[in-house]
Amino acid sequence: MQHFIATFGYVAVFVLMAAESACIPIPSELIMLFAGALAAGAVPGAHPDLTLMIAAGALGNVAGSYVAWAAGLYGGQAALRRWGRYIWLKDDDIDRAGRWFERYGAKAVFFGRMLPVVRTFISLPAGFANMKPGRFGVYTLAGCVPWTAALGIAGYAVGRNWQRIADDFHGPTYVVAAVVAVLVVTGLVVFARRRRAERAAGSRAEYESSDGRR
Repeated sequence: MQHFIATFGYVAVFVLMAAESACIPIPSELIMLFAGALAAGAVPGAHPDLTLMIAAGALGNVAGSYVAWAAGLYGGQAALRRWGRYIWLKDDDIDRAGRWFERYGAKAVFFGRMLPVVRTFISLPAGFANMKPGRFGVYTLAGCVPWTAALGIAGYAVGRNWQRIADDFHGPTYVVAAVVAVLVVTGLVVFARRRRAERAAGSRAEYESSDGRR
């Protein structure tokens, strides 16, 4: 995969990120981290622009997400559960993404982009639920940009040391991805707690107001 990205640059990043969002299990951590490192000169003779690499990754995510959304919309759960195994799509993956969508609704399309596994399959339940294509695209792009940018910038920071670190630690991409995932999950937990607190406060205020009117 590194050779493919080094050879074809932006096109390779777009294609691979589209495949990942279309439910093909290609880790975006590997794609975007190496894309960032490539922009910093990790491979002699290849020096793409970091901003364009991030843009290619984000647009690839959006394109692939629409493919998965359409599959969910027109194929339905029964068809995907029956034929999904041919593209390594497991029932557990569909169920996990479905639970996220049921819990958070359209916001899951945004937040799910920054969570391992969920981000690959979150477009399917959006399609099952007949989420409007325009709204789906907005939430998808908003979620893809920070994820691809964070990974691309992290890879750029590694830069020319990419191969040495990869040899020393055998897969540092997963370590960086894990750090990013922890930060995102922490943010989601804080957001969820604030929302619960706001709702509880609103319920109390409404109860006290109705009690006072009596």
